[in-house]
Amino acid sequence: MNLLRVVKKNMLCVALSLASVAPAFAADAPLRVGASPGPYSDFLQEAAKIANAEGFPVKVIEFTEPTQINEATQAGDIDLNNFQHVPYMLRQNESRGYKIVAIKPSYVAPAGIYSTKVKSLDRLPNGAKIAITNDPANEARALFLLQKAGLIKLKTSSGINVGLTDISENPKHLKIVLLDEVQVPRVLVDVDAGVVNLNKGVLAGLNPKDALLLEDKTSQWAIIWAARADRKDDPRIARFIKIFESDKIKQMILTKFNGTVIPSW
Repeated sequence: MNLLRVVKKNMLCVALSLASVAPAFAADAPLRVGASPGPYSDFLQEAAKIANAEGFPVKVIEFTEPTQINEATQAGDIDLNNFQHVPYMLRQNESRGYKIVAIKPSYVAPAGIYSTKVKSLDRLPNGAKIAITNDPANEARALFLLQKAGLIKLKTSSGINVGLTDISENPKHLKIVLLDEVQVPRVLVDVDAGVVNLNKGVLAGLNPKDALLLEDKTSQWAIIWAARADRKDDPRIARFIKIFESDKIKQMILTKFNGTVIPSW
């Protein structure tokens, strides 16, 4: 009997040890998907309805602060998120020690240059004040769009992680102002133009068709599906992404944004 107890104890220890190192993908547990509030979350909610109707439980959880989404992903409070681009994710990983990985792109939600004072880029005056987002990833995004517009030039050696100090040419002597992302749409009446990400622009009532310039499908800032590294192979994630990548969701996106948001499938 003693030997039997020892064998059973050892088997239990091995089982507990394996359980502690293997990721737990509970097939019957709801898949928790983190998102920012707004129209993009609506698409996730619709995909979740489809999943739930199939007997596949999915819950979309909205966070008012973007930084909370990756924090919850890293903590294991959610399994998947869909709100960020790769440069933002990499900066969060670097600054906060997260182990979050990109699974695949979902759509391009283009940033745009907006103005309430001029109708075209060539009408921007010398010394124009331009508002852009102050978090480093979206600061770089805005600067690349200003370069695409022909308003500035960036040092070619800076890669994608650029800041104001990487501007090599500024022929119109633009005064670029760094603000919190949610403030940029609000101050358009006080500046000559601003670079606004589409999600914040739509929430602020901006029409993408009115942008002086929009990113296109070649943007390096596509919105991605992301998860903690040890959860990326959870089969529930692949199943939900497949549901999202349906003709129904694609048509919802194209209709809602009149073709300005570009699905990646």
